Amino acid sequence: MSEFKKVENAKAELTVTCDGERWQKAQDKAFKKLARNLTVKGFRKGAAPVAIARKEISEGQILYTASEDDDLWNEMLREGVEEHKVEMIDTPKIKSFEKLDKDAFTIVFELPVYPDVEIEDYKGLGWNEEEAVVTDEEVQQQIDSFRESKAELELKEEGKAENGDIVEIDYVGTIDGETFDGGSAENYELTLGSGSFIPGFEDQLIGVGSEEEKDVVVTFPEDYHATELAGKEAKFHVTVHEVKTKVLPELEPELIDELQIPDVHDEAALRKYIYDNMLEQKKEENERKARNEMLEKLGEKAKIEIPDVLIVEEAKGMINQYENQWRQQMGQDFSFNKEMMDSLIDSFRGEAEKRVRNGLILKEIARKENVEVSDEEIEEEFKRLAERFKMDVESVKMSFPVEFLRSDLMDRKTFELLK
Repeated sequence: MSEFKKVENAKAELTVTCDGERWQKAQDKAFKKLARNLTVKGFRKGAAPVAIARKEISEGQILYTASEDDDLWNEMLREGVEEHKVEMIDTPKIKSFEKLDKDAFTIVFELPVYPDVEIEDYKGLGWNEEEAVVTDEEVQQQIDSFRESKAELELKEEGKAENGDIVEIDYVGTIDGETFDGGSAENYELTLGSGSFIPGFEDQLIGVGSEEEKDVVVTFPEDYHATELAGKEAKFHVTVHEVKTKVLPELEPELIDELQIPDVHDEAALRKYIYDNMLEQKKEENERKARNEMLEKLGEKAKIEIPDVLIVEEAKGMINQYENQWRQQMGQDFSFNKEMMDSLIDSFRGEAEKRVRNGLILKEIARKENVEVSDEEIEEEFKRLAERFKMDVESVKMSFPVEFLRSDLMDRKTFELLK
């Protein structure tokens, strides 16, 4: 038997009573525990007959010991939480014992719960999602990028440098006839058109040939990182050793097979694969923009007092995600002390609060609209993910926790409703 009531914005009380046979068993357990430690003259410790032990151990001792049973507390808490479908956001506390006698034991738990969310007029806000379009040029760019990654360099012995060619050069830079730090190099390989040098430098080398010398005059940008050079005119004497051009391979089946894409072995299949993937990515990006715009509108209409514990937990989750990415990319672990962790939490706090607010708003709208996710829908989503990532379903299930997937589907269904 239990009673649940909200007492503050993010705080509730759960009153649970243990009585009947279960409370009697708890008292019997407490008596046996006390009897095992009882010392009576003429008997070994814990060996006194039950009748004698009953006389030595008071009812108050039995009740107090029974009420201190952690297992009983946890059982009472679990049953009350399940009965009232309470979602806690932090560790519960015991507020008080309301009743303690041989007939019943009543305990009051203080539960940290999700805050109240006030939101009305959330319908008809407009859904602005751009249509996803993939052009032939974009597909070709992807193919050209792949071919470039497989390109070989060929020496231009007599030809002139063109945009995209690579020139091997020595250069010496001067300002007012004086050399400056970082203004000289030897045997430097520069790709013309890469934009890696000062604006104008690469353009002036288009048309040069091997073993040619040329003076290049440029002006450093006003916002150049080396402030002592910013806005100044410089002359670079350039000696060209070699001019090389990239020779792109033909898109033969043997080259396409190097990509190791299932069922993609010719150019037509590759173009379709690239198109489908780019279209899916653009759809997701456009939907993400529309969702964020919708969340901004909803945020203006919602009233929420967010408990700090939710913000801190979200920030810790973001830090953990960043740490995992770092570990995968760099092969190193972070090591945080408390001061560093507190500082990181503060730096993530703004974005964490925004994420929590958005999640609470969607959760409340889903509750109001009776949005639910069935086990069948979760299974279908596992199959969809398996097909998308070319994995078997069981592997996908190991990568995506069910509750994470349920939450994601709930949000998506809520957004569909908002559309």
